[in-house]
Amino acid sequence: MINVQRHSVLLQDVRIYAYHGVLPQERVVGAYYIINVSVETDFSRAMKTDELEGTISYASVFDVVKQEMAIPSRLLEHVGGRICQALINRFPTATAIHLEIIKENPPMGADCRGAGVALDVQRS
Repeated sequence: MINVQRHSVLLQDVRIYAYHGVLPQERVVGAYYIINVSVETDFSRAMKTDELEGTISYASVFDVVKQEMAIPSRLLEHVGGRICQALINRFPTATAIHLEIIKENPPMGADCRGAGVALDVQRS
């Protein structure tokens, strides 16, 4: 028998085109964003039963991320907060979330692949 210390449902390197940015043009032209999200939940039941009801569907996690990314915002901090709150609201068994949002090729004059934010939240 195994003793699992932490269970997480993951989405890695999801690429979404969205319209966020402080500059008005960023909210008109848009850019690609890379999203990584980890939703902690106890899926020990799914490990035993092979049933989706014992876990959180990563397709449903993607739906939440996609919906929130479609709402233009000036700050990625705001987008990230909305995504985390929406995930907590939608999935009662979620205990913690790690989220990264990275804007590809940000308009700041730097030679970098991206810039963004990371959030770690826990259900209160």
